Amino acid sequence: MDHDFKTKLAAERERVEDLFEYEGCKVGRGTYGHVYKAKRKDGKDEKEYALKQIEGTGISMSACREIALLRELKHPNVIALQKVFLSHSDRKVWLLFDYAEHDLWHIIKFHRASKANKKPMQLPRGMVKSLLYQILDGIHYLHANWVLHRDLKPANILVMGEGPERGRVKIADMGFARLFNSPLKPLADLDPVVVTFWYRAPELLLGARHYTKAIDIWAIGCIFAELLTSEPIFHCRQEDIKTSNPFHHDQLDRIFSVMGFPADKDWEDIRKMPEYPTLQKDFRRTTYANSSLIKYMEKHKVKPDSKVFLLVRLLYTCFILYMESTLTYIKGIHVFAGCQIPYPKREFLSEDEPEEKTEKNQTQQHQQTAAQTQTQTQTQQAPTQQSSAQTNGTSGTAGANTGPSIQHGQEQGPPNKKPRTSGTSALQTDYQHSSSRLGYQSNVQGPTQSQSTMGYSSSSQHSHQSHRY
Repeated sequence: MDHDFKTKLAAERERVEDLFEYEGCKVGRGTYGHVYKAKRKDGKDEKEYALKQIEGTGISMSACREIALLRELKHPNVIALQKVFLSHSDRKVWLLFDYAEHDLWHIIKFHRASKANKKPMQLPRGMVKSLLYQILDGIHYLHANWVLHRDLKPANILVMGEGPERGRVKIADMGFARLFNSPLKPLADLDPVVVTFWYRAPELLLGARHYTKAIDIWAIGCIFAELLTSEPIFHCRQEDIKTSNPFHHDQLDRIFSVMGFPADKDWEDIRKMPEYPTLQKDFRRTTYANSSLIKYMEKHKVKPDSKVFLLVRLLYTCFILYMESTLTYIKGIHVFAGCQIPYPKREFLSEDEPEEKTEKNQTQQHQQTAAQTQTQTQTQQAPTQQSSAQTNGTSGTAGANTGPSIQHGQEQGPPNKKPRTSGTSALQTDYQHSSSRLGYQSNVQGPTQSQSTMGYSSSSQHSHQSHRY
């Protein structure tokens, strides 16, 4: 390329530092990049943006795939990629997104902390319905356009704060998303390990080489149960982060302990799973004879004859009719309708200070906010909760745990899947914390790791049936 032309082109190219003010406004960082809360310098609008700088130099194939998908996808409940900036001087890539002040991981954490402090604040039933409706509406759009998300979890479900889109859900982090209409290879060959452990469907744990959109619906079922109980339903202590072997004994054991062992008549294709011989060797059906989803949900005050329980069961059995049969029922009110937003805003991180040092301040802020808003929120929500409890037979976060206990104050974020060695733009941040911070922690001693991605990241034969249990 002609040198003069190249210099002229570089001078005309828009630069992030010229357009946006973001210094000192970092809200997340990790192995894959940094995320900043940003505003336009020219003052053309007061809108807040999320600026993500992808770690490293250049752009990987996986990042290209993610950017290409985000440029095509347009839906109110899917995160919008506004622009891509390429900095030729330092070979950095910047992605500009809508800024979301909250996510489901923080919201669930807030309610779990209030319960641990003996000042429980229940998630209003109307809010849960609205959240779930918007999640399903967004994922239906992705599936209708032949896109599997493959990494649904609370941290990747963003919720807009004050502003024009107040209470709007945004499905984020398309770093593992793939088209599945006509893959040239089985998806398991392209990505051997997908979906964060606690939200990973059984067929993935059993090594399925072909899988369908049912894996996303299973993850949504996990998120729904977590919204109802403020606890991860399939919390598992062991986290083989670096393994490429899909079979995971402890995670399967946790699923069977809650759901019971799948009957052959309910999941005929289980015998075709690559890891079925290992399953037969390591597990006995009789071990889980007394386990069932009904018993687990009853411990959390969700009655088996309620519509809430029916929907949870439908999501776990993965009937693909879920859109037609359930969206009408769960179409709820605005997420934050009729009340102030009780959840604290994201804190800014210094460039050098470890994220762990900010957790004490965050925890104190969560507790203070919970105490300040408890009386007002309960007053505003009491009629709704009473009516909902009579209708659905639920009481939100009440109930005993099943399996490993979850302790407040020494908790650990959900484990992540195998790191994206191909260089995709997923970002580990304080949205899901290390073992010294407020997240999930088993009382069983053992090695643990906390790795997670931030929400702003980065026709073959299918042997899987539409349901498992």
